[in-house]
Amino acid sequence: MLPFGRSHIPFWTPLDVRALDPSATTQRTTALPYPRYLEARLREVLADTPVVGVIGPRQSGKTTLVKQVGGMGRRYLTLDDPAVLAAAESDPIGFVRGPNAITIDEIQRAPQLMLAIKQSVDDDRRPGRFLLTGSANIITAPRMRESMAGRIELLTLWPVSQAEVRQQGPVSFLDRVFADAIHAPLTSRHATERLGAALTELVLAGGYPEVLERNSERRRRDWFRAYVRAVVERDIPDLAIVERGEELPRFLESVVLCNGQLINNTHLGARTGIDRKTADRYLTLLEQLFLVHRLHAWSHSDLKRLVKAPKLHVVDSGLAAAVQGITASRVEKDRTLLGPLLEAFVVCELRKHAGWSDGQYRFSHYRDKDGVEVDVVIEDEQRRLVGIEVKASATVSAADMSGLVRLRNATREFIGGYLLYDGEHILPFGDRLWAVPLTTLWQA
Repeated sequence: MLPFGRSHIPFWTPLDVRALDPSATTQRTTALPYPRYLEARLREVLADTPVVGVIGPRQSGKTTLVKQVGGMGRRYLTLDDPAVLAAAESDPIGFVRGPNAITIDEIQRAPQLMLAIKQSVDDDRRPGRFLLTGSANIITAPRMRESMAGRIELLTLWPVSQAEVRQQGPVSFLDRVFADAIHAPLTSRHATERLGAALTELVLAGGYPEVLERNSERRRRDWFRAYVRAVVERDIPDLAIVERGEELPRFLESVVLCNGQLINNTHLGARTGIDRKTADRYLTLLEQLFLVHRLHAWSHSDLKRLVKAPKLHVVDSGLAAAVQGITASRVEKDRTLLGPLLEAFVVCELRKHAGWSDGQYRFSHYRDKDGVEVDVVIEDEQRRLVGIEVKASATVSAADMSGLVRLRNATREFIGGYLLYDGEHILPFGDRLWAVPLTTLWQA
């Protein structure tokens, strides 16, 4: 990783961002050349729920999705429009009044609307009345969760998955591993091609729709720079008052440098000159804006030697790479740079699959006090457990399975362990353990 105090031009620099600012594309209505597999779930929820929220990172495609689903019979209003925002703030009840269904884009800009929506829904509980989008988690405050209980369902739209890019269909890797359908029978599956250099390319690109439309690393980096600037300068002030806003860009960069590591707020704060409490507050803001997520530690009542600290992952591997200045040429010279980015890429791919999966899944990580770890632990509604390890290599050995072996031996709920690698074959490695190609994430 790059040291925080590196001497070259930092990622955060003053720019004329008018041509790059992601907010300028909010009104884009042209469908992008790939499907969004959350659409079927969204239509299902709208059919029986009064208020539906589609939340997720800015520029993940929420506006395009809700416009496609909303059709001609639903009013559309965006709070990115200053005039619309002013009307919402001055008369929230009048703003949501009316018999027709309404879509409100970027609801976090006027949180007072939520109380008006609650009152309206209490008078008329027809399903699908309100379709909201938010580039911040709009139900984070305990009072808000309580007031909207039973009235709203939230769906998270992450950046585009590889299954959507390749139009492989909404086949969930998660449903398949819990159905024991990845590796059986081994003889029926054909060998896949290695990704090779293409693996670096797709990890560095990430999944933001606008980035996937750009053909050069420099133009992608320009987009990410403008994106971060827009989030810090426009979205964070919508959520909280930050007295020393100049700290946030440096804090964000420090957080990205810790991608894939255990969270230590004291350490994060020290690198930016702030205390632990402020660092935790800033990290919560970044999480509410879907820039990072915490992967909590897996726990078991019978095990005493487990590390309890959560791990930190940047939501998009392309964003993480851009902030750190990691390019394909740098990865070619130093392959170790790819590992943490690939882990973040896989974690987010799994979260994307959870959005359209039939099952309900919970994610965590495993690490014990011996330093043995498993990148991702997934539990289903029956508390059955699957472990996922990630390796940016075309070869695997029994030693690579040590974490999965430790997890398997720790609980009777373990049903399978999978090491995702850049190989061609599904390989058995003992009781309930397999190495599987990374391409299995998006190939049926």
